Amino acid sequence: MRKELARPKKKKRLVEEKLQKIKDYATDETGLQPGSNVWIWSGSDAAKFDHTLRESGSFQRLVAGKSLKPGQRVIYVDGGFDLFSSGHIEFLRRVLATEHEEGRQRGWYLPEQKDMRIQQYGEDYGPAYVIAGVHDDHVINYWKGFNYPIMNIFERGLCVLQCRFIHAVIFSAPFTPNTSYLETLPVGMPHAVYHGPTTFIPLTYDPYSAPKKMGMFREIGTHPYQHVNAGEIVQRILKSREAFEERQRVKKQKAIQEDEYRQMEKLGQ
Repeated sequence: MRKELARPKKKKRLVEEKLQKIKDYATDETGLQPGSNVWIWSGSDAAKFDHTLRESGSFQRLVAGKSLKPGQRVIYVDGGFDLFSSGHIEFLRRVLATEHEEGRQRGWYLPEQKDMRIQQYGEDYGPAYVIAGVHDDHVINYWKGFNYPIMNIFERGLCVLQCRFIHAVIFSAPFTPNTSYLETLPVGMPHAVYHGPTTFIPLTYDPYSAPKKMGMFREIGTHPYQHVNAGEIVQRILKSREAFEERQRVKKQKAIQEDEYRQMEKLGQ
């Protein structure tokens, strides 16, 4: 009976600890002030898998961060972000760089524009507000297989929160960002949805058909780190392990042969 009573308390304590960790990671570069906004999306499992459903679901704010500023374009990206690596970072960097170029084209970086922002809002800020949707464990598992994800959604979300190229994170984002979901994002319909080349997941349909129809889909092209993903990293680890085991096998075999040679020398004396 005592164990049964202790379980809910332990679960509550673990949830509180995770929430506090998310709050800590969502701070700005000083570690003291609010940084990224964090939400969790609630919807049916069918909506997280099935690209034919039009379910908006609901958003719950976990952490209040810096709000969307006037004039900023809302940008949405999503992914598993498993074994967060240089491939993910370079993709996010290029998303923001593309938006900065778009900002230059519309006069965002003119001196008078900067002065106006500082005067009105007390600080200057960039032209884009990037939201990263992080998929659930079982969604990644469905598409990539039983070995994935390597990291759970809590760990993957913390990694994304630490990246300086994003401004908000949505936990449990659906695999397919359909129209209903995009329209109900907490900061409003995005101006663009970005994604990079998908080489690791054998997709049977296009999960970005909705943003493409709406004319807001943007693709980040190839880059030097595009193949640095969970699958690539796992393969490297396995190859390293095989090489290590082969070296150990050869060393062991050599030691056995040397021992046999010494025994033969002793017998020959």
